[in-house]
Amino acid sequence: MNGLIMTGRTDTGMVREHNEDCFLIIPESGIAMLADGMGGHLAGEVASALAVDKITHHLLKAFAEHRKARPANSESFEAQVLVNAIKGANTAIHQASLSKAEQSGMGTTIVVASFHDNRLTVAHVGDSRLYRYRRQVLSQLTEDHSMVQELLRRGLISADEARTSVNRNLVTRALGVDPVVEVDVNEETVEKGDLYLLCSDGLNDVLSDEEIGTMLAQHGSNLEAAAQQLITEVNARGGPDNVSIVLIQANGRFTRAKGH
Repeated sequence: MNGLIMTGRTDTGMVREHNEDCFLIIPESGIAMLADGMGGHLAGEVASALAVDKITHHLLKAFAEHRKARPANSESFEAQVLVNAIKGANTAIHQASLSKAEQSGMGTTIVVASFHDNRLTVAHVGDSRLYRYRRQVLSQLTEDHSMVQELLRRGLISADEARTSVNRNLVTRALGVDPVVEVDVNEETVEKGDLYLLCSDGLNDVLSDEEIGTMLAQHGSNLEAAAQQLITEVNARGGPDNVSIVLIQANGRFTRAKGH
């Protein structure tokens, strides 16, 4: 047993015609990521899928090449690899957006989680989130790159107002929009029993953190059931956007499999 259990689900929702979200989980490599695309003429789907593909390829190659040479204390290595992978994806999406008129201006959010030993490295761009549920407390480990987050930080609006603001989907940072992008990255210690949630804003725009925490408390012992219940509740409230969820249970120390 590698110490990690992962599951993921995505749903178009009740309003949108297409699903522009994309996620990937590789439990044996300790990798999970989620992207929420944007852009007309299905370009959002292109951007999110391209981000996940490019980042996955970069991470797996880097981890395989450096597995033997890497020191035990590898936090800085993990962080640099994630940042480089995301910046590489940004370049690929930006170049693709310039190559076809229908893909002009496309972009995507990204949140990537990489587990190694008893550590988690998380890197993100945009407003897709990573939460940790530990000892009945839900904590947001990423900070949205969005207009409402800027207003919230300045104390100009409340958390409830931020969640319902008409500007809540305006991101200040995304992959593919500009030739270069700034990536936020941080490290966390993983404890046995931790539950991690990656999600697109289709979840947290509808459910409050308190509601998400309550549902994880009720269904967290069954990741499949928890993911489905969260999506079902979002759709029951109108499902205004695509919603994607990745859940990760830490059941012990994780060691990346050889070749991953």
